[in-house]
Amino acid sequence: MRTLVVVRHAESELNVDNVLNGDPSVRVQLTKRGRGQARALGEVVGSVNLVAHTAFGRTRETAELAWPDAPTLVVPELNEVAFGRWEGTRWSDGYGDWVRSSGPEEACPGGGESRVEAAFRYVRGFRTLLARAEERIALVAHGAQVRYLLLAAAGEPPRPLLEHVLPAEPHELTRAEVERAIEALDEWTAAPAF
Repeated sequence: MRTLVVVRHAESELNVDNVLNGDPSVRVQLTKRGRGQARALGEVVGSVNLVAHTAFGRTRETAELAWPDAPTLVVPELNEVAFGRWEGTRWSDGYGDWVRSSGPEEACPGGGESRVEAAFRYVRGFRTLLARAEERIALVAHGAQVRYLLLAAAGEPPRPLLEHVLPAEPHELTRAEVERAIEALDEWTAAPAF
């Protein structure tokens, strides 16, 4: 890989109501607006040699609408975080409070992940893409993965409360930037702190 275009999926049905979904078996489609965002994304970015996406339908649908002729690759290590007891609820129903008050190694109540566990997964997924032979790869993921990668590429650690990532907005990184981000995330997971 020489270039990675990383993007959060286009607007989904659950985004409209701010519902949390970390379970890929739950069927969630893009909205009409989201389908338009995905098509526009492909036009803005142009051709890619490979489109990677997570195991979630909303990332697959975005990838297929944006780059209908490109080969695809599922990278489950980049799946959305497991929300535990807040799966299917809104951010304001308690998950937001937990995010603000918990440490990076604290597991999300009800069987969810800690931010460190999620970051370990993300690093494995980013390494999978880095090892690919295709020169220009697009990755359609979720907000946290995109923000973690962008922060790390800029030399900044993960934060307890991440800045919002707009749907279907591309961010292009060089191989060197992705390598630097992976190294920074590795260092953070070895000694996590917010």
